Formats: sequence, C-alpha cells, structure tokens
Amino acid sequence: MSGLSLRLYHRLPSPARSLAASLHGWYLRWSRYGRDTPRLIAEAQEREHWIAAQWDTWRQERLAYVLHRAATRVPYYRAQWAARRRQGDHASWEVLENWPILDNERVRETPAAFIADDRNPRWMFNEHTSGTTGKPLVLWRTHRTMRSLHALAVARTRAWHGVSRRDRWAMLGGQLVVPTASRRPPFWVWNAALRQLYMSTYHLAPDLVPHYLDALRRYEIVYLLGYPSALYALAQEVLRLGRGDVTMRVAITSAEPLREWERETIAAAFGCPVRETYGMSETVAWASECERGTLHLWPEVGLIEVLADGRVTAPGEFGEFICTGLLNADFPLIRCRLGDTGRLAPSGALCACGRTLPALAAVHGRTNDLLLTRDGRRVAWFNPVWYGLPVRQGQIVQEGLDRIRVRYVPAAGFSDASRRLIVQRVQERLGDVHVVLEEVPEIARGAHGKFRAVVCALPAADRTVVAGRR
Repeated sequence: MSGLSLRLYHRLPSPARSLAASLHGWYLRWSRYGRDTPRLIAEAQEREHWIAAQWDTWRQERLAYVLHRAATRVPYYRAQWAARRRQGDHASWEVLENWPILDNERVRETPAAFIADDRNPRWMFNEHTSGTTGKPLVLWRTHRTMRSLHALAVARTRAWHGVSRRDRWAMLGGQLVVPTASRRPPFWVWNAALRQLYMSTYHLAPDLVPHYLDALRRYEIVYLLGYPSALYALAQEVLRLGRGDVTMRVAITSAEPLREWERETIAAAFGCPVRETYGMSETVAWASECERGTLHLWPEVGLIEVLADGRVTAPGEFGEFICTGLLNADFPLIRCRLGDTGRLAPSGALCACGRTLPALAAVHGRTNDLLLTRDGRRVAWFNPVWYGLPVRQGQIVQEGLDRIRVRYVPAAGFSDASRRLIVQRVQERLGDVHVVLEEVPEIARGAHGKFRAVVCALPAADRTVVAGRR
C-alpha cells in the first residue's frame, strides 16, 4: 500500500476499514481457494503417508520437469545455459549439481527474466517482499500455484491441529491498521471473507493489550497466527493481567524461529499448543510442526540442499540452505541462496505422528530483533519500509529509544524522494524518532553469514526505561 493510500485508509472510520479489508479478502479468497481445493487437500493428506520410494520417484520426475522447463522456457536460465554452451561447457542441465547457486540479487535485478515465456505476468499474482536476506524482491505466482500452496497450508497447518477455514482466527501481522500515534482502539480490522481478525503488531503496548484481548473474546476467535515475537508480547500481558478468559485451540507461528521460552509463555497464556512453521515468499521450502513436535518439510514446495565448505552435507550435519523450488515452475528459483542455515533430520526416521514426510532438525539465522518504543511497544515487522524502493540492501538499527539508524545500499534510481520515504515509513511504525540515514557500499553479515535486517542495539539504560513501563 502506497504512502498516500495508507494515509487515506487511516482516515476511514473503523467500519469502513473493515469493509475495505473484507473486499480485499474476497479477492484473496478467490485467488487462494476454488472448487478444486477439497481435492488438492485430500491429495496432500494422502501424500503425507507415502513411503520413501514414492517420494523419491515423485521428486525425481518433478525436479526433471522443473529443470528442463527452467533451462528452455525461462529467459534468465536459457541465456545462462546458452552462454555456457558457447564456452564449450557441455554439462547437463538435468543434473541439479551442475546449476550455479542463485543469489537473490539476480532475482532482484531482473525479476521478469525468471517468468517462463509461455506465461503472461498480467495474469499472474505478484508479491513484493524483502526476502530473508533483506533485499527487496518481486515474485510471481500463477493461480494454480497459489491454490496448490494454500491447499497444502490448510492440510498441514489447520487440519493437523483441529481447525479449519470455517473457524474464526486472528492474525498478528505488520500492516499499519491505524497510525502508530493513535492510542484509541480498534487496532484491528475484521476481514469477513477470510473470517480473520487482522491485528496490528504496532500497538502491543502494555496499556493497550487489554483492548486486543477483549477483541479476541468479542469476535470469538478460535486460533491465532503470527510472529512468535508478537504472540509472545501478547502472551506476557495475558499472564501479567491474569486473563484466563482468552483461550485458543492452537497458536501457529511464522516468519521467525520459535524459542522455547516463547512457546512456553504463549501456551500458558492461551491454554493451547503452539506450533511452528517455516517458509518464505520465494516459495522454495516450507515446513510445519506436527502434534509430536517434528518440523515436517513439504516436499511438494521445494528441495533443500545443505552446503558446508562447498559440499552437500549428509542429513544431520549443519550448513547453509540452498533451495530449489518445485511448486512454482512458472517462476522457478533453482539452487537459491536464502541466507538460512540449519540441519535436515536423518532420513528414514519415522515420526510418532505416523506421517512419513521428511523433517528439519533445526533452522538457524532467521531472527530479526524487536525494536522498542518509549510507551512499551515492541515492533517486529519492517519489511514494508523497503517495498518499491531502489535499494539493494537495507538494515534498520535502533541505537536509542528516539534514534534509528538506517543503512542502505542504493540501486539505480535512488533519490532524495527515496530517502524521505524511508524516514516517513520508519516514523509511521515507531513514532516521532530521529532517523539517521547511512549510505554504505555493503552491509556486513552476522553469524553463519546471516543478514540481519533489523537490529536492536539499545543501551541497557534504555531497555530499563522500557521495562519500567511494563
């Protein structure tokens, strides 16, 4: 949503904002679900019990199709292979290891070159995201890919935990429902089309949390979905207030790793199990946690190689995730570097849940820090700061309660208007803070080579100030 559109939206009365959300929700519902959704869900559930040989056959056939389609129908890869042939390279594109590792920088520079030439982008859905490496991306999916992905999500998030699309649910997300300066609820909108109460994470201050809890009760919410950090902040206040009247069937986390202390606090607050998911907008890997605590991969979405010192490691060994998308063959990303690290579970290990899906043993390097405000809010989602801007990389660092440093690597077209927009978007989310813009040639990576898009570097004294308000 553009800055002008956001300001106009914020001027609407609450019922009109919910109406706008519902109208957009009908579009999302149409794009995600259709008459074939029940069949797609049933097929996904059947595959959960395939034996290893069935998965091996399916994966080999699907990978061969995706690699051939990418090499022959996708402009970026076709040009790449043609250049290799001219140089005398006769390596087969049918072998995954013969493909170079793809950095998101290439996708960011020429996203349209990754669309298959027999697809018209006008009839595809595009999504803007900063990705897991902090670089703005534009990604495309067809209607078929959208419905296949969301059928998998229904089967392996909701259905595993006894909830359905008919149940009312709440999403704690990073959209600005009202300006951050507003202290008057509602800080949410009701999306009737998706039966979703969308709740902004930007107003989770201690004195405002009771309004959130009252809304969860009023809308009869059955389950929660959101960032672990946001759910944890909400859960802490539930326990502090002694609100035992807000219970859920399940809380599902996304976008960030779920820490054990977060899981315990959320579970205690809402009297429900807490289940983790792993995924990304690039749609090259996905996983969800079963009732036995195993983070099962969705093989239909993509294939993960774990690399260490330039070699593919054995299951159980630590390394960098290199992912190849299998679901979206119309915008294929082959051997894509995400910036994530972790370990695959040993093959052949059967989960006590009875499903034969492979599993992740651990995921590292996806944590973005929370930023704190003077009134006690903890703000997590800053990806929209970079949407649509000519920026190669961006990082937001909190140096004080009233001081934010924004480091950025500009791309062609970056201007004074771009700088003003960055400042405006940061202040929309954090309030009246001083924003220092710092242009840099490259942003340093942290442990395991992970890019940290958001860093909280508050001095201990400032953290004490915020803690004293809780």
